[in-house]
Amino acid sequence: MLFIGDCENALVGNPTIEGAKVTATSLGEVKGEKVMVFKYKSKVRYRTKKEHRQVYTKLSIDEIIQSGG
Repeated sequence: MLFIGDCENALVGNPTIEGAKVTATSLGEVKGEKVMVFKYKSKVRYRTKKEHRQVYTKLSIDEIIQSGG
């Protein structure tokens, strides 16, 4: 982790905080927005159309544990 903090305390790592951990729960997979890719070349009759939807994993952050020291 790079940064842990609230209004009173802040802890910044260089580059990370040793011993810090994050526990999370997976909430399943979700598909993103549809992206259309259309390729076209004039005078050649070349046309292709492809669509793609990226799959994302939803996470719920349960706990952020600071290092012991």
